[in-house]
This record gives sequence, structure tokens and C-alpha cells, in this order.
Amino acid sequence: MLVLNIIQIIILTLLGLATLYILVFSIASLLYKQKKYVDNGNIKKIAVLIPGYKEDGVILDVANIALQQDYPSDRYDVVIIADSFQQETLNTLKTLPIQLIEVSFDKSTKSKALNKAMATLEREYDIAVVLDADNVMETDFLKKINAAFEYDIIAVQGHRTAKNTNNSWAVLDAISEEINNNIFRKGHRVLGLSSAIIGSGMAFRYNYFKTLMSTVTAVGGFDKEIELKMLKEGRKIVYLDDALVYDEKIQKSEVFGNQRRRWLSAQLHYFKKDIVSAFKNLILKGNIDYFDKAIQFIQPPRILLLGAVMLCSFCFILTNYFLDNPVPLTNYWVLLAVACVLSFVFSVPKSFYNLKTLNALARLPKGMLMMLLSLLKIKGANKTFIHTQHTSNSEEINSK
Repeated sequence: MLVLNIIQIIILTLLGLATLYILVFSIASLLYKQKKYVDNGNIKKIAVLIPGYKEDGVILDVANIALQQDYPSDRYDVVIIADSFQQETLNTLKTLPIQLIEVSFDKSTKSKALNKAMATLEREYDIAVVLDADNVMETDFLKKINAAFEYDIIAVQGHRTAKNTNNSWAVLDAISEEINNNIFRKGHRVLGLSSAIIGSGMAFRYNYFKTLMSTVTAVGGFDKEIELKMLKEGRKIVYLDDALVYDEKIQKSEVFGNQRRRWLSAQLHYFKKDIVSAFKNLILKGNIDYFDKAIQFIQPPRILLLGAVMLCSFCFILTNYFLDNPVPLTNYWVLLAVACVLSFVFSVPKSFYNLKTLNALARLPKGMLMMLLSLLKIKGANKTFIHTQHTSNSEEINSK
């Protein structure tokens, strides 16, 4: 019985700390209020950088929509960084009023494409906006980004949200995105910490970003590398909840697994790389932001945490009951399960409480299994470029 209780205490502690982390920030997210920024008539020059690898299926639509911003056309450039595009696509892109930069690498990465583009561009810019090749900006996105940079801000993460919810996997992916928006962006900002960046739908002071990107060595997870560097410098990253960028959500379970494997591998890599440095900065400089980000990378994925908490709670409660275990651990398992469920209740937007989401939940066990399998295959995934093919277009953007 003693061994059983020791095992329970260890597992309960580990799952409890992970649950407490997301619970605190999910509750804090409920208190988030978007600060209003005013541009004071200063219309800054913006480079909208859109790197794409074999994205012939979506890039024309994305480029055309990006040109329709409610922002003076002479004050922003749409820059398509085309890696391995078909010649027909390139010819059509050349007819558009955009900057087209063709690139080719032995090993393609997003960071290489961005660095090549900024080294090629001759115009002086104030702001760099980074999008994925499937991203569609709301028409007022640049206007809101421009206003935010009137203030003492170095980096901004916009509100990336689902472009499509056309199947159960897309719905689960969309929910996951919004949970992360609430916990790692809204909740963090409420408690005075930096917003997490995502890799797209983000903006930076141009010269700072250009210098920062020149130091990046990442194959996958370049956004995590620059985020850690910014936080180590003591920079703050702001979140704009009302600056919307629509992002294609996954269509197949295989993509779900590959995408999560890449993310998990990058997170584990940067946790091992930065945890000691982050702890030193916390002790010597009081840099909570940097330490929080390193700790965040070792947090279990939310879907796996939910599965682990519910499964362990169920198994240990039954075990304690049938073995007549007098130690009051059962109460703690119940408390843990309730806390974990509440963290999801608080962080899932009300718009997802519908029949479509209920149907999608049937895929959740498979999603948990695929996440677990991803953990077993993450070795070296951050050293290999894993391309996610995009297929959706602007007609699939959900009404908000």
C-alpha cells in the first residue's frame, strides 16, 4: 500500500503542477480587456512577409486578399517569398502589384526564406509582418498593427483564428488554437507576462526583426528561438485580440500527428537548451518572462494532459476504493480532475459550445493517442523540415 501511495503522490504532483499552470492562466484570461491603440495619423511603412514552400494551391488567393487591406497601398508591400513554386504560379504572381522573391535552398526553412527576403528588399520599412502562406488578414489588420507600434512596443502577436472548421479535425485544431490564445496570450498579458508568439500573424519593428532573424539557426520552430532571445533581453511581446488573421486548420489525422510531432520536438529542444540560462536569469535578474517560457516548453500538450488526468483519476479512485486505501488521495484526484476540466471550460470560447464541437469530441481519443505516439517519435524532428500542405481558400473563412 505504501508503494501505491508513493506512486500516486508522484503522479498527482506532476499532473497537479501542470494543471495548476493552465488553470491559473485560463482564469486570468477571463479578465482580459484589449487595450485600444491610436495611430496618431502616423502611417508607417509595412512589409508583409509571406514565405511559402510549394504552396501553389493557396498563394494566389492569399496574395490577392493581402492587397485588399484598409491601409494606404503605397505604405505597405506584400512580399511573397516563393520556394519551389510552379512556373505557372510564378508567372501569375508577377502580374500582381507585389514583391516576388524566388528562393531555393538545399534544405528549405522558413528562417532562411525570411532572411533572404530581408537581405533582398531595398525599401526601408518600419514594421515587418510575418504570415504563413495560407494566412488571410482581416481587412483592418495592418491598421491595428500600425496603431500598436505608435507605442513603446517591439513585437506584437495578432489573433490567429480558424479559417475553416469543415471537419472534426479542423474543429479540434481550431479549439486548440483558441485555448492557446486564452492561456498563453490573454492570460499571460493579464498577469503582466509576454504573449507567446505563434510563427505567423505576428509583427515586429523591422530593423530589430531583421537583426534578430540573422542570428537564427533553427530548422523548425524559429519562432520559439526568437521568442526566447527576446524574452532573455527583457523585451515584452504584446497581444492584439482584435487583430485577426485566419489560419487553415488541419484536414486529416496524419497532418495532426506530424504537426504536433514537429511542435513537441522543438519545445523539448529549446527547453533543454534554455532552462539553465532561464533559471539563472530568474535568480540574478528577476526575469520571470524568460523562465516562464522555458517552463512552458516542458508543459504536456493540453490534450494529453486532459487525457492523463482523467485516466489516472479514474484508475486511482477505483484502486483506492477496492483496496480500501485509507489515505485521502481519492479526494485529491477528484479535485485534480475538476480543476483540469475547469481550465478547459474557462479557456474554450463560448462560440464552440455547439453540436459541431460535440461531434468533433468523438475524435478526441484518437487525437490523444496520436499525441502520445508523437512523443515517441520526436527525436530529431526539429532538425528536419516538415511541410504542411495547405488547400483551403478565402471562401472557407468562418463568419465571426
